[in-house]
Amino acid sequence: MTGLVVKKNANLFTVECEGKTYSLMPSGKTKAKGIYVGDSVDFNEVIENVHKRKNILIRPPMANLDKIFIVIAPSPKPDFVLVDKIIIYCHLNDIQPIIVINKTDISDEQFIAEVKKDYCDYEIISLSAKSGNVDNLEEKIQGICALAGQSAVGKSSLINAIFKSEGFTEIGDLSAKIERGKQTTRLVSLYKVGQGYLADTAGFSLLDLSFVSDITKEELASYYPDFLQGRERCKYRSCLHEGGECGVISGVKTGQISLRRYQNYLKILQELKQSKKY
Repeated sequence: MTGLVVKKNANLFTVECEGKTYSLMPSGKTKAKGIYVGDSVDFNEVIENVHKRKNILIRPPMANLDKIFIVIAPSPKPDFVLVDKIIIYCHLNDIQPIIVINKTDISDEQFIAEVKKDYCDYEIISLSAKSGNVDNLEEKIQGICALAGQSAVGKSSLINAIFKSEGFTEIGDLSAKIERGKQTTRLVSLYKVGQGYLADTAGFSLLDLSFVSDITKEELASYYPDFLQGRERCKYRSCLHEGGECGVISGVKTGQISLRRYQNYLKILQELKQSKKY
């Protein structure tokens, strides 16, 4: 049989298959290779084979993630450099990034409009976890999904609201686990939500450039799709878009490219330059 690993507890794995769950140990071969929550596996009495993965995440440890919902809010002040880093992380790992604007009950229309303008190449959802109405987020949960973003933007509240609407009876335990934060991000479970699965973790809050170790400074701009037309007008193919006859800078000056996105790019570029690779 073939199933999905939805939970790991030491060397015991919970595998879901056709609506049923099985508690299984790995075979010697699969134990040596490692098994992650999110893995597709073949099993009988034990887990006999792990299917090829599309991606592997280290913190929290997961595999085959399809979507990351990047949560921001008007308060605390958004860290848009982190947003861009997570988007790049998604591009590198074949994950769809979706931006979620939470706390719309305290945000003004200008804030929402600016985010939608700056990130017009990406899908954006606006909602308020406080209201409990998270239907527009739930309907986007397809495949294996998780939330990401800086602290205090309401990731835990969103997870709780979704789990409550799905009628999970263990919501109290989940709330406590999520609130403990760093101590629990090494353990993650998947829960069936609509047409997909949602991880019960509010991790992914602190990303450094280790996740883009394979990117060169010349490649960074290619992860900004909104720079594409500007890049085509640069005088030099190796342009880093810091000055000179640069189509990206011209696009920023004319308003075709978001100033905020460009400033984020420059900050990440400097981090890349200062990393040990350079």
